[in-house]
Amino acid sequence: MSKRRRRTSSLKSLLLTKNKMLIIGIAGGTGSGKTSLVKKILDSLNSNEINLISQDSYYKENNKLSQKERAQINFDHPDAIDFELLTTHLKELKTGKTIAQPTYSFIEHNRMAATQKIEPKKIILVEGILIFNHQELRDLFDVKIFVDADTDERLIRRLKRDIKERGRNLEEVLTRYQNTLKPMHQQFIEPSKAFADIIIPNNHYNSTAVNIVQAIIKNGLD
Repeated sequence: MSKRRRRTSSLKSLLLTKNKMLIIGIAGGTGSGKTSLVKKILDSLNSNEINLISQDSYYKENNKLSQKERAQINFDHPDAIDFELLTTHLKELKTGKTIAQPTYSFIEHNRMAATQKIEPKKIILVEGILIFNHQELRDLFDVKIFVDADTDERLIRRLKRDIKERGRNLEEVLTRYQNTLKPMHQQFIEPSKAFADIIIPNNHYNSTAVNIVQAIIKNGLD
């Protein structure tokens, strides 16, 4: 059976499966529109039975490094992510346990002392640029979605976000993009598209793909 047929069969089986926790991974390059897609899904369903977990909360703790050293970390490399903790937390949620999700400061480049209580719910959405690069984590996803977007569009969105929300300046963002974001995207993120069950082009939202995702989630909520 071809990979495409296996994926189609898997998606159909999810539409027929009820009364189980569904874990959906949403990946894509920085600025691709993952957050917008998640918002679109959440707004359309308006359910309190959905949890959103962001990969960004699971950057590794860097207490032993100075502020200057932390600023030089390659946050777009898989080594920057605490995949072990994220995987453990998803497994705990699946068994009905409540987790203490870390919080991360992009200004301090470090994990904060405070945590966020996340309770198990019927649907868990996991969003992040590198979540398909770790096999054990990837295997926990019932559905894997990749949001695709034009390179220039992603850069523009990254510029706006990092300057407005993360205290960066223009030169810093552009330097990081050229030296880190672009090569990391080509090395790790773009190839991970091959693991996706559904690819959604962000320049024109694929309504069919979005409808499939919404149908899967609605089925899991019934």
